[in-house]
Amino acid sequence: MNKSILTISVIGLTIIGAGCNNNGAATGELFHDNGNSINVSDREELYNNENDTNGQDRTKRFGYVRHQKSPIMGENISTENMYTLDREKVADAISKMSVSLPNVDDCATLVTGEEVLISYKTGEKDEKARFEIADQVKKTALSVVPRWYHVYVTDDPALMRDVENLASMGANVDNASTAIGDTIDLMLDSSPQGRNVDAGENPNGEMIGDKYELQDDDVHRTNHDRQQKRNDTTGN
Repeated sequence: MNKSILTISVIGLTIIGAGCNNNGAATGELFHDNGNSINVSDREELYNNENDTNGQDRTKRFGYVRHQKSPIMGENISTENMYTLDREKVADAISKMSVSLPNVDDCATLVTGEEVLISYKTGEKDEKARFEIADQVKKTALSVVPRWYHVYVTDDPALMRDVENLASMGANVDNASTAIGDTIDLMLDSSPQGRNVDAGENPNGEMIGDKYELQDDDVHRTNHDRQQKRNDTTGN
């Protein structure tokens, strides 16, 4: 009788131990980052199209992550590296998607910390056709980048080299912001930008209206009237 009880106890402890190990492994998978992140699978690099270690196509999987506050009183969740955008891959995606559009033969894209500059070549000369193409290219970019980005487009061939030159500067180069701003002004002067993003934003995604007038991060809103005149001319 005692031997039977002892045997059952040993088996029970073995099962519990195995359960703890499995649970620990599962917990390690779920909370492997900082103890607060519950992930269905490991986080992967943004815009990475390679297959994962299990041979599953990431493009066919849903993305799901759940966060909880730390159970330790007063402990804050680190926001370091919370969102990192691979600008090179985003620029690649925008250019690749843009040249797949009708009447867009070449496309160069520059992605900064808050702006997207797109220079593309098209054989269209008609103003209304240029407007529609500009709208399509801009919407393509907006579908890829985070919502705070502003998007500027141009079909002026002379400005493609300007956009390329900006790419070699980098954010840490003196006067980089000024050079970017000057290029954007040239783009707005020479090319249609498409329709307003919505009722509260101009074609480039900048806020419009008295409530948001002259915000620091919308330095190109002075061009809104100029673009509106262009839209009126094209009937849009």
